[in-house]
Amino acid sequence: MVALSGAEAAHAGAWNLPKGQGEIIVKYENIRAEDYFTSDGGRADLPGGRRDIAASVFVEYGLSERFTLQAKGEWQDGRDEFLDYQGLGPIEMGVRWQAYRDDRNVAAVYVGYAEGGAGRNAGYAPPGAGDSDVEVRLLAGRSFDRGFIDLQAARRWRSGLPDETRADATAVAHLNQDWMVMAQAFGGAADGDGAARWLSLEASVVRRFGDWRLQAGWRQAVSGREIPAGRGPIIGIWRRF
Repeated sequence: MVALSGAEAAHAGAWNLPKGQGEIIVKYENIRAEDYFTSDGGRADLPGGRRDIAASVFVEYGLSERFTLQAKGEWQDGRDEFLDYQGLGPIEMGVRWQAYRDDRNVAAVYVGYAEGGAGRNAGYAPPGAGDSDVEVRLLAGRSFDRGFIDLQAARRWRSGLPDETRADATAVAHLNQDWMVMAQAFGGAADGDGAARWLSLEASVVRRFGDWRLQAGWRQAVSGREIPAGRGPIIGIWRRF
């Protein structure tokens, strides 16, 4: 996501990049859990604990004023009571179509395809479980003088794992030309009685250095079912091109 302030162009979530412009985001996440959310939503100790480290690359590029190409991949290093693993996570590519845009509001539709990797393709599944996925996502945003909000809802059809419904929200406020703060929520539910559910909150600050931006924040699982209660730092480097 890219900052919005004053006359600066709004490119975030539902906002498309201009034709011929792109952005790359490299992110490091170190999420650890000592307990997990049980089938009734309570908490219990997680024997041996769990660690999930991921280094990801996200790239988007404006194909035209209406279409933006995006791709994401990650390398994972994890450990739990039963195994240690390293390997590629899911590799995803898709296209976002800007259905509507005015001075303040925007709506878009994303369609993507993901190929499962040797790492965790879902937070509730063992490494290597899951094959290919197809996702359709609806995005809507509204910008303000010193920030924006972005809401997203998605349906993910999965091969080798339960289908999922997801919902994400982002709110951004600009403190000045170089600093902004972000609050995000990531939620979802797998299909099936007693299947996994999750809700994580993330807060971060972003510092701008010309075309570069540095992000530092913290992610915390706040509720769920049949999934680790993970928490930990995230660090991101953004670059426009």
